[in-house]
Amino acid sequence: MHTWNIDTAHSVIGFKVKHLKVSTVRGSFGEFTGSVMSPDDTFTQSQVTFSAQTKSIYTNNEMRDNHLRSADFFESEKFPTISFTSTQVTQIDENNFTLTGDLTIKGISKSVALSVVFDGVGYDTKGQRVAGFDLTGRINRKDFGLTWNVALETGGVMVSDEVDIDIHIEAIEEKAS
Repeated sequence: MHTWNIDTAHSVIGFKVKHLKVSTVRGSFGEFTGSVMSPDDTFTQSQVTFSAQTKSIYTNNEMRDNHLRSADFFESEKFPTISFTSTQVTQIDENNFTLTGDLTIKGISKSVALSVVFDGVGYDTKGQRVAGFDLTGRINRKDFGLTWNVALETGGVMVSDEVDIDIHIEAIEEKAS
């Protein structure tokens, strides 16, 4: 079994959500860990785990970030971690997969499916093997207890229920001991 650890310096755990029905707010988590366990370089039988610290959310606006950490959203003090554990990998073609797993936010776990593009395996400047993956998907934030919103006078709400997940991973293979 090969273990590949997420290289946080070359990875982004991001999301985007509609604001006021007309614009998109992007954000990311600055503190995260994760690994991929796979018997070979095809990654067809992989086991994937991931976690992010909710206090590390960043949207380029300190007031919004603090609001997202509050009881209105992530309740970072009570629920410091978002986690994902894979349950199935389905290969679509050579470089495309569906990764299904349990996503846990605020203590609520739901099965989600993410589209994965496998970008291949290469070597970094230190001679370490690296693998690249791009993951996308969509969740409904209300499914995870993220229900805060404000109704707009013009109709609709301030924050969309749908959140698009946008993750770019570079993982480094652990050397066999």
